[in-house]
Amino acid sequence: RPHVASISVTARKSSSNNNPMVVQKTEYMKSGRNASVVKMKLKSLLSNSNSEPTFRADDRIEDVILDRKECTYSYFNDPMYVFVDEEFNPYDIEKENMGDVLNYLVDGMEDVCQVTFYNGKAISVELPISIVREVKYTEPSVRGDTSGKVTKPATLAGTDYEIQVPDFVQIGDKIEIDTRTNEFRKRVSS
Repeated sequence: RPHVASISVTARKSSSNNNPMVVQKTEYMKSGRNASVVKMKLKSLLSNSNSEPTFRADDRIEDVILDRKECTYSYFNDPMYVFVDEEFNPYDIEKENMGDVLNYLVDGMEDVCQVTFYNGKAISVELPISIVREVKYTEPSVRGDTSGKVTKPATLAGTDYEIQVPDFVQIGDKIEIDTRTNEFRKRVSS
């Protein structure tokens, strides 16, 4: 059965647009004469826009409860990407809410993603930390260097996204990638 988790995200609900915001960074500042303030870097959960407001110490911030569900990518229905849970319930997510996920999204992928919901609407997707993709193209390796310290660009099959890989990686190799940093982890044997 599908894994569903509720998470609490500290967010500010602006009175003008009621837009939930994720707090990405906070900085506490206090001066000699003025009241203490907190500067926050916020990211909108609905539009992916950023803002950096400053709050007084006595300002109130609401917690927003979000739901998460394990889903897999099904298909692209322009302009929406459709993900399904284990019971094949479809969830549409807008392209602008996909972010870096699009760099690794390929037809037929079996990676289990985390879809985040706000008020019953799917608003974002998170890939697993580690995924395996095939190298579509990279330059031939230079003889003699097997240390892995020399890197070269490689294009991934299905998305044409380019990452840096060690010189020993060849066309057709399957590689493990850290989706948080977009970095090569290791070559995977087929």
